[in-house]
Amino acid sequence: MNLLKALATVGSMTFASRILGFVRDTLIARVFGAGIATDAFFVAFKIPNLLRRISAEGAFSQAFVPILAEYKKQRTHNETQALINHVATLLGLFLVIITIIGMLTAPWVVQLSAPGFAVDAEKFELTVQLLRITFPYIFFISLVSLAGGVLNTYGNFSVPAFTPVWLNVAFIVGVLLVAPYFGNSVKVLAWAVFVGGILQMLYQIPYLLKIGLVPRISWNLHDTGVWRILKLMGPAVFGVSIAQISLLINTIFASFLASGSVSWLYYADRLMEFPTGVLGVALGTILLPSLSKSVADKDNLEYSQLLDWGLRLTFILALPAAVALAVLSTPLVAGLFKYGAFTPHDVEMTRQALMAYSLGLLGLILVKVLAPGFYSRQNIKTPVKIALFVLAATQLMNLLFLKVLHQNHSGLALSIGLGACVNAGLLYYHLRKADFYKPQPGWALFMVKLGAAVATMAIALHFAAGNDALWLSYKLVPKMLHLLGLLVLGSGVYFAGLWLMGIRIKDFKRRTVI
Repeated sequence: MNLLKALATVGSMTFASRILGFVRDTLIARVFGAGIATDAFFVAFKIPNLLRRISAEGAFSQAFVPILAEYKKQRTHNETQALINHVATLLGLFLVIITIIGMLTAPWVVQLSAPGFAVDAEKFELTVQLLRITFPYIFFISLVSLAGGVLNTYGNFSVPAFTPVWLNVAFIVGVLLVAPYFGNSVKVLAWAVFVGGILQMLYQIPYLLKIGLVPRISWNLHDTGVWRILKLMGPAVFGVSIAQISLLINTIFASFLASGSVSWLYYADRLMEFPTGVLGVALGTILLPSLSKSVADKDNLEYSQLLDWGLRLTFILALPAAVALAVLSTPLVAGLFKYGAFTPHDVEMTRQALMAYSLGLLGLILVKVLAPGFYSRQNIKTPVKIALFVLAATQLMNLLFLKVLHQNHSGLALSIGLGACVNAGLLYYHLRKADFYKPQPGWALFMVKLGAAVATMAIALHFAAGNDALWLSYKLVPKMLHLLGLLVLGSGVYFAGLWLMGIRIKDFKRRTVI
């Protein structure tokens, strides 16, 4: 398998999903703006999302994929099918219980996750109602993540990468076609989450049928593979929970700030998720099965070369993205969100959060590449210890920025970004300390060339962007044309700079067998 081609495939599918995500968020911003209703929805949507990351995309995939890769290589098809059946049955039962508990205890969950909402009875009650509608999403999307882990292990990266498109389709249809018939009620967004979860789950079933691995209900707690996964999931759940607890604490802090703070952070985070998803998630997705195979084969050289390949690609693609987000913060926010109820004040507040987030983009993506280096070795404890330290550091920074330096919501974004950089640095340090990863030659010259190309791009974008007032006064068509022109200019200048420096993307072609 050509890893660069696989990365391009996963990245392009994720790109399509993110584009639809921006369309979705632009429509939400236009119809609902940033206020009580959107704050309530984003909190209600964030809670099942956090649990989904803990139970499925986070801890589950970290524990499941390495074991599944081992079964695929060393066991029969029937034994692999049995493992999937037993894991899916146990996961499904757990999710049903969690969903029921979550819906029944929604008022307490909202009280814990957004205590600042309690002073506004209408806002609090709306959040509770929305949470009860969105909570079943965790059941559907967790099973989607299980199916995605199976498909990725068997070399099908495009289907799991395209799957999130269906959630965005549900949102867009809901806002455009359904909301007008219900007085633009924000509850339409909650029901879009519910329907989107079902659509994503149904979409993957034909592809599981194709490889003969559709999960079936089969209860067997004596399966040694299941117990190995559960044993790995213990520290993995703890580790992933730490990161999600950090995000939840940020929401708690934001709920006490000015109305709209939760929404401003959400919109800025959506812009951050674009490069994080297209590059970070894509790299992590294709690296984990490949690294797991190299560990199973005891091929330490291949393992180290895979990590080096991923890190260099991260710097080539993530560093310019971080700089572009900072330089083009106003054009991006105004171009994508300033419509209808989204005001110039909302633009400025979202821009501040985006500027703060951009400082941590490289760290966020590096974590996606470095962490699989431990997960593939079934070493969850080291990332957990690092995550604990980062959690403490992030909250200390929150207190510093909000209480001592009197920052607004942008201080919360800054602490997340800086925390991600600390996380990436510590993961790298421990990979080197354990002698798991040995950098390939040429890194110093590579970074000098990369820095020159990024600096040239930043200068070109700064002068081509114009002043902020221009973007606030633009009409739709000229605004989008100017924004598109900036993206084309930035990409052209940057990749021309790389070419002149002798760096060719085609040189990063790498083949592996999974």
